Amino acid sequence: MKAWLGVLLAVAAAVPATAALRPGATAPDFTTRGAVAGKVFTLHLKEQLRHGPVVLYFFPAAFTSGCSAEARAFAEKIDAFKAAGARVIGMSADPVDKLAAFSKAECAGKFPVASAGPAIVKEYDVALGRQIEGRDITSRTSYVIDQRGRVVFVHDDMNPAEHVATTLAAVRDLKNRR
Repeated sequence: MKAWLGVLLAVAAAVPATAALRPGATAPDFTTRGAVAGKVFTLHLKEQLRHGPVVLYFFPAAFTSGCSAEARAFAEKIDAFKAAGARVIGMSADPVDKLAAFSKAECAGKFPVASAGPAIVKEYDVALGRQIEGRDITSRTSYVIDQRGRVVFVHDDMNPAEHVATTLAAVRDLKNRR
């Protein structure tokens, strides 16, 4: 019981008051273009969820210092996410050709990154309200989505330092509850 209370307190602390999708909400389904190891493909969230939980992490812009560091950190821990039964998908408003290069260089080809168009950005409430190179950028928000399509954890913080550790802990907790 104490462990569960700790998880609830951690979730409450990680979810900002402005997050649109809170734990228990249905994650909006989407289809978009993404890339893994430089190869472009069509990514459908519902299809990804058939294989287990998904860590859907939004980042502001490919090839910026914080986003590159975060991608490398997810790549370093990808085996731990897989062992916990989860897939990792990075999302930004970058065009897919830029994400294809980012998927090779920073993600080490270990997980896909996909283009979040305006509808996805709105549905996940991740608009940062700023632009880079004439396009809107997203906040740094990580969602853990269970196999049923429900948000079970949210971490919303522009500092990339804790996203990997907190989402991995949430995925491991989810695995232990199954």
